[in-house]
Amino acid sequence: MARKNANLDLTEGVIWKQLLLFLLPIAAGTLFQQLYSTVDAIIVGQFVGSDALAAVGGSAAMIVQLVVGIFTGLSSGATVVISHGYGAEDQTKLTRAVHSAIAFSLLAGTIITVLGILLAPNTLQWTKNPQEIMSDATVYLQLYFLGTVPMLLFNMGSGILRAVGDSRSPLYYLIVCCLLNIALDLLFVAGLSMGVSGAAIATSIANLVSAVLVLLKLTRAKAGYQLRPRLIRIHGAMLLHILGIGVPAAIESAMYAVSNLLIQVPINNLGTDAVAAWSAAGKVDGIYWSLMVSFGVAIMAFVGQNYGAGKYDRMRDSVRVCLKMASGMTIVLSVLLLLFSQFCFRVFTDNPNVIQYATQVMTYFVPFYFIWTFIEVIANALRGAGDALVPMIISVGGICGLRILWILLVVPHWNTLLGISVCYPVSWFFTAAILILYYKKGRWLHHGSTPPLEKPSDPI
Repeated sequence: MARKNANLDLTEGVIWKQLLLFLLPIAAGTLFQQLYSTVDAIIVGQFVGSDALAAVGGSAAMIVQLVVGIFTGLSSGATVVISHGYGAEDQTKLTRAVHSAIAFSLLAGTIITVLGILLAPNTLQWTKNPQEIMSDATVYLQLYFLGTVPMLLFNMGSGILRAVGDSRSPLYYLIVCCLLNIALDLLFVAGLSMGVSGAAIATSIANLVSAVLVLLKLTRAKAGYQLRPRLIRIHGAMLLHILGIGVPAAIESAMYAVSNLLIQVPINNLGTDAVAAWSAAGKVDGIYWSLMVSFGVAIMAFVGQNYGAGKYDRMRDSVRVCLKMASGMTIVLSVLLLLFSQFCFRVFTDNPNVIQYATQVMTYFVPFYFIWTFIEVIANALRGAGDALVPMIISVGGICGLRILWILLVVPHWNTLLGISVCYPVSWFFTAAILILYYKKGRWLHHGSTPPLEKPSDPI
């Protein structure tokens, strides 16, 4: 199977150079994706007010995170299967995986759209969303769900491209659509005074454009991952293979979101200013998380291709290199966020209480970011080798389980921003320790459905 020059062959070359070339477009893309929701919050906060900021960034944002997280986890299954097929040069596997993934996106997106619109009011009530922002939050959430199908198609299509070494195309599409989202936000919210409705509609339109761009790219591909509309259907065995890897990751993402929703409840009880502050902190904090996600995506595809090619030594070496790169980035970004986060919050609002609360939250989180580096890189390296179940069990138990217990047992007696925030670094430390121990045992090397033969690894 001939490989296009536009795609990086991650099974050859100097590891740190290949990883960096592959990583940089993903990192830029995740920042632009983070900018999507951040722009909504900034424009709504500045042109409508702090109540509207709380409406789009409180419980509504947590619910969106739940849905996006579930499907991002599912799409990771397709990324791993396709990267294995690409590394092994198995064209039949590639073709079936691509068309099954797109068909599943269409089906799942339609179901999520309907359920999301119907259940939005009840879900917001369950999270004890403040009544004064309930109407705006409901409208924003329901309109946002109208763009679910294109959003899922874009995420799945981007995962396919990254699996075959093309991390640049998704970046270009994200830049175009992010700029479109900003322009539409300014038009609908600032120009036409449409409030939170305008922000949601702008995002949905931008999602649609991004989906069209990534699907056009796939239809024009000349290799085994080319998308041919007449072949779009679910291949049962291939879908089960994809879901076998994707479902554990989806469960993990869902549990993260559920635990965050449970955390949102005591935050909501602290009042609208606290909700707005938590939202603003989440947007600034999201700069770090979006960059760390890019390391996870990169190492998953890198390990996946090398697993398919049977290069086990190169897989291990790439994990060490990725950890060093991620750790360096974490140190630099942590210092910058601690120094300048307060100035960032002024972009969202001029409410002094909101700024003060948000600054406090960042001081509780940032010093412990380095712990997350190990979780993100190691867990995704394991998934790249086809071992998705064990990382899910460790993460759900270590992170989500501890957070839920904290909210149920500790927060009722310590219901402050500090009391709520402390559960994050505690859960990170516990989970990172267990993941490192599991990784070092090496059992994950033989979790793929068809273990490849060992081949000589390339020098670093």
